[in-house]
Amino acid sequence: MTDIKNKHIHLSGICGTAMASLAGLLQQKGYRITGSDAAAYPPMSDQLHAMGIKVAEPYAESNLDSKPDLVVIGNALSRGNPEVERVLDERIPFTSMAAILHEEFLVGRESLVVAGTHGKTTTTSMLAWIYQTASQENPALEPSFLIGGVAENFGISYQLRATRTFLLEGDEYDTAFFDKGPKFLHYFPDGLILTSVEFDHADIYEDLAHVKTAFKRLVNLVPRRGVIVAYDGNANVSECVEHALCRVERYGFSNRADWRIENLRHEGRKSLWQVHLKGELWAEFEMSMAGEHNALNATAAAALAFNHGVPVSAIQAALASFHSVKRRLEVRAVVDNITVIDDFAHHPTAIRETLRALRLAYPNAKLWAVLEPRSNTLRRNVFQQELVDSLSQADAVIMDAVYQQQRIPEGERLHPEQVIAAINAAGTPAELCADVAAIVDSLDRQLKPGDVVAILSNGGFDGIYEKLPMRLSQRAHRQIADEAHG
Repeated sequence: MTDIKNKHIHLSGICGTAMASLAGLLQQKGYRITGSDAAAYPPMSDQLHAMGIKVAEPYAESNLDSKPDLVVIGNALSRGNPEVERVLDERIPFTSMAAILHEEFLVGRESLVVAGTHGKTTTTSMLAWIYQTASQENPALEPSFLIGGVAENFGISYQLRATRTFLLEGDEYDTAFFDKGPKFLHYFPDGLILTSVEFDHADIYEDLAHVKTAFKRLVNLVPRRGVIVAYDGNANVSECVEHALCRVERYGFSNRADWRIENLRHEGRKSLWQVHLKGELWAEFEMSMAGEHNALNATAAAALAFNHGVPVSAIQAALASFHSVKRRLEVRAVVDNITVIDDFAHHPTAIRETLRALRLAYPNAKLWAVLEPRSNTLRRNVFQQELVDSLSQADAVIMDAVYQQQRIPEGERLHPEQVIAAINAAGTPAELCADVAAIVDSLDRQLKPGDVVAILSNGGFDGIYEKLPMRLSQRAHRQIADEAHG
């Protein structure tokens, strides 16, 4: 792909977070970009609109009538999709997101990858902001990056610069219908963060051993001169890095950690802590994000950045000014002193850590958890008891039906009614609603000023992020009008 001028690349599945980011990178490099998807929703639809890239909806053979020079096929597409079928019938050149990312942007650069079952997006965003902050003193440190979410400090999920460093969120999900290996095996990291390893993506991984094999293969790609910064509080992570041929540095809370977190404390949504490097005080940090998991993510980003020449002063300044990622503990609205939080929930562990963080940030609030079981893991019963335990961290729980449950075999499907019954039995009020309209009605009846609502989904959740604040605003206006009329 050397002749960029007038080259047309079409992205089928463009509204995925990684695909939309890739679209921006390719457009910035000079390609003409079009795209299509089944449905578009924020934040990526907003980002694509801002880039001037129109999204054709839904998938259709006619979306390829413009005869693109290359089609990038997203991993959500499979045989039977009309665009896939036309590509194959007409032998239109095609590739995957991960493959073109490597070919166009990683060759000749230093690739720093953040991988793990949890925390990838936030940690990559932290790492990017650390490098961006450091570039104020050293322009050579300004990074290129691709993140699976919109980093609030940048207002975008990608950046392309002529400098050497490229920061990547390394996704363990499969690459495409024609490449069932994980995306991150295309990224060939020079440096790697490994945050966690758990069973996830039950639609493509058979069991935990299968997941660990993927991460071990990633570890095996790091060259001898590279470095792996790995969490020390997870036995699966330890197993995956056990045979690494490069330097491995551990981070966490234990005495054996090279990068040890001490004196972690929380002041509302702010976290403050110290990091000891090999037993000696290395730095003190503060950050406007609550939660033990976020202090861990920040420490991992700090460790990898420092290993690659970023000064500690820049790391401290970056974390102090870090503003999180859209859909990660994002405050979507505050109406009548009711706070509506959006969090990208895809796994019971992530739900647990989100609710724990919100407990720290809002210690006196009644905490509601509103869940759409939408990810391929949450739609299955593999973690049904773990889901009960995680949701029970809230003061009240509302669940939607399983998203597209007909696509999950009955024997594998999550049974929300059983989850709700178990949560109620444990002493936490919980209810199952048929749809978003019923959820909004229920919350409208029950929410009171001071409450915090955590909306947990990895999708659009039928617009609840807009519908609930609108209903609460209407309620508040009615109350004001009633009071005015005595």
